[in-house]
Amino acid sequence: MWAASCLASCCAACACDACRTVVSGISRRSARIAYCGLFALSLIVSWILREVAAPLMEKIPWINHFHKTPDREWFETDAVLRVSLGNFLFFTILAIFMIGVKNQKDPRDNMHHGGWMMKVICWCILVILMFFIPNEIISFYEASSKFGSGLFLLVQVVLLLDFVHGWNDKWVGYDEQFWYMALLVVSLVCYVATFSFSGLLFYLFVPSGQDCGLNTFFIVMTLIFVVLFAIVTLHPSVGGSILPASVISLYCMYLCYSGLASEPRDYECNGLHKHSKAVSTGTLTIGLFTTVLSVVYSAVRAGSSTTLLSPPSSPRAGAGKPLLPLDKAAAEEHEEKENSKPVTYSYSFFHLIFSLASMYSAMLLTGWSTSIGESGKLVDVGWPSVWVRIVTAWATAALFLWSLVAPIIFPEREF
Repeated sequence: MWAASCLASCCAACACDACRTVVSGISRRSARIAYCGLFALSLIVSWILREVAAPLMEKIPWINHFHKTPDREWFETDAVLRVSLGNFLFFTILAIFMIGVKNQKDPRDNMHHGGWMMKVICWCILVILMFFIPNEIISFYEASSKFGSGLFLLVQVVLLLDFVHGWNDKWVGYDEQFWYMALLVVSLVCYVATFSFSGLLFYLFVPSGQDCGLNTFFIVMTLIFVVLFAIVTLHPSVGGSILPASVISLYCMYLCYSGLASEPRDYECNGLHKHSKAVSTGTLTIGLFTTVLSVVYSAVRAGSSTTLLSPPSSPRAGAGKPLLPLDKAAAEEHEEKENSKPVTYSYSFFHLIFSLASMYSAMLLTGWSTSIGESGKLVDVGWPSVWVRIVTAWATAALFLWSLVAPIIFPEREF
């Protein structure tokens, strides 16, 4: 017993030393990666508790205060929502605290990039405290998460459009035949992939002998958008490039697939139903990993986007420190200018992205509902998830078409 106690103490001490080493190695440049790592950790904790915490939560009186104990799925969902709420509050508090940070001279700039040991401790305390609050607050958070998830998906779409147009402008800006050919090749590849993808969707989700009118409508509607993108882009009044249209077409077709693949596994029109009875841990891991990548990319991209976040007066890389300052006064003046540099992105909005992403990831892991019986152990499966994906595809199409026609409708405005 004494040996086991010593071993546990040694392990705890080693873990603490490892944490100190990790957080002390986080620099100003790697701060955003650290926030992404903390967010990824919250998803891993959510997933683990989703699998193992139900028996323990059934014994907690302020959680299981019902006359009849709910199903195991209810406790799994509740555990995910409580971790998500703690994560949401952590990033929301940071977002509020960072409002108005204009330059690196602000003391809050150092707080944004440093103090990682205290941040990790606060994050752990918030997550633990969420398991002591009433179920009514969790139910309210779950309802709010549906709206927050919609906002996060909207941000994803805006960032994608910004990325695609920036990609096209960069290649066109080279004004060389090689890059024009590259644009043409990439566009053709995207269109071939899009129409091949649509054929696969008809094969998987519109099986013969079944009445699958809804799935047919989803696929045909997406194809109509694909054709509409090309027509509007190539119209003389628009004079757009085919690259953004092809990439957005492929993305909309992917969203259509993602929505159809989220249909309940017992639905006769879901061609993936043969894999519904035994979902491996590897499949779940891949599903969660792709979710993490999507969420982290959106947060990092939002933190780097010149369109959404970076102020016009962002510092340029060429403003270096003089090697041999003439005198002490000049050196102090230069240091003062360095500290007064404007921040390169909005810290508040960066944390807000993570707050919305916390809601979004909770909805993915719970099937967009407090009752995940129809989804079982699958990540992001159920009719609410289907409609969220399909509506996101339609919103993407609408925003892309608006980005093409808006300069014509409002020529006096800059887009």
